[in-house]
Amino acid sequence: MQQSKALAFALVAPALLFLGATLGWPLVQAIQLSLQDVRVIGSPGSFVGLDNYARILSGPAFWNATGLSIVWVVANAIVQTILALVAAIILNEKFPGVRIARSWIILTWIVPTVVVVVIWRWLFSTSGGMINPLLIQMGILERPVGFFATPWTAMATLVFINSWRWFPFIALMMLAGLTRIPDDLYEAARLDGANAWMRFCRITWPLLAPTLGVLAVIGTLLSFNVFDIIWLLTSGGPAGGSRTLPVLIYETAFKGYRLSEAATISVMTTIFLMAFAVIATRALDRTDR
Repeated sequence: MQQSKALAFALVAPALLFLGATLGWPLVQAIQLSLQDVRVIGSPGSFVGLDNYARILSGPAFWNATGLSIVWVVANAIVQTILALVAAIILNEKFPGVRIARSWIILTWIVPTVVVVVIWRWLFSTSGGMINPLLIQMGILERPVGFFATPWTAMATLVFINSWRWFPFIALMMLAGLTRIPDDLYEAARLDGANAWMRFCRITWPLLAPTLGVLAVIGTLLSFNVFDIIWLLTSGGPAGGSRTLPVLIYETAFKGYRLSEAATISVMTTIFLMAFAVIATRALDRTDR
């Protein structure tokens, strides 16, 4: 038993050392920086202890960004899960061209972020964009709407664009889970008179739940750290309506020239995400048992 444990540790030791070098050491440096007063990169700083943490926690900017980050993660999780589940169920069916469809759906995920931003900025533009005229012709809108003009519409538009970009990846993961469900279960349910909704509730959803749980953890961590799409489209605006924690960290460090405060927010965000990952992983372990 001891030899097997020693062998297992020896096998994972290189990976642990690599993670420690690439993740652990930068985190230690960030913690050290958060305990100092450094304005810009390369400038000397004095030790201030927990003053940065007290300043950040007592100000409204951090809590507003935290609230927007939670809204951002929850909204993305809902939209992406619905789109991905529908797409996975359709792609799991047998129809002509299903292999082409499975390959085609991944294209939205591999498109570079800058290209995604340029395309959707043009589509949602009030002058020359295609979304406003289309909605007006359908009778949904009476006049053009500035999708990035107000905090609510900007956040909703960002959620839609980010979900459009990431739901194919989640759909493929769900599709992998669906392919592991035996067809015999569905056939037996059909013989017992179960309709499509009953088969989904009694077979698909319970057997897909472990995959959904893992995707929920990974998706939350990825969505929480999204910066590029938000910054390139709205820069955290309008009126701070899309200033999530990653955007606040960037603004604090490179626009406000308060590097130590930015490191402080980064450390607190990392601790929160690590705690969430640990709790969620343990919950998934208990569910599997």
